[in-house]
Amino acid sequence: MSTDSEIIERSLADPEAFSGIFERYIRPVGAYIRRRVGADAVEDALSETFLVAFRRRSSFDRDVDSALPWLLGIATRIVKRHRADEARHWRSFQAVSGAAQPGDAGHSAADDRMDADAALRALAPRIAALPARDRDTLMLYAWADLTYEQIAVALRVPVGTVRSRLNRVRRKLAPQGSRSAARLTWMAKEES
Repeated sequence: MSTDSEIIERSLADPEAFSGIFERYIRPVGAYIRRRVGADAVEDALSETFLVAFRRRSSFDRDVDSALPWLLGIATRIVKRHRADEARHWRSFQAVSGAAQPGDAGHSAADDRMDADAALRALAPRIAALPARDRDTLMLYAWADLTYEQIAVALRVPVGTVRSRLNRVRRKLAPQGSRSAARLTWMAKEES
């Protein structure tokens, strides 16, 4: 199995080889973009992400093991163009997700989903209100499941900046009246 660096290196002489990167990462990059811009804009943003990556493949740092942070960094910059749509998406999500009806007490999985839905609905306007750089960092962490180091590569910032941004986000999204983010379990993953 070829490494990402080997595939990208080979694609410099044989452009069709880049399809290996596309096939390897279309799903995680597409899922990340879909969550950021919604289903309506995902195809355009995904196509643009891989087009930009293909055009800039000669600048890929071949000392890096995975092309995923690089691709997600490109995707994040493309998503910035869709910032107004993203804020509308969060407001829409907040309105639509409130339509769910509670089930029986015997359906604990459904109850858990509703609890998670209610928590996300409450956070949606606060996430939309975050500065773009903090929201980008949060989404790469929470939705793309990147490590701090991978987020730093994706956003082209030092790891310490990632740590500061996520700490600031935790404080801002902590439950009302509490400065502790301990109850934000969806962000409590251990640092790698």
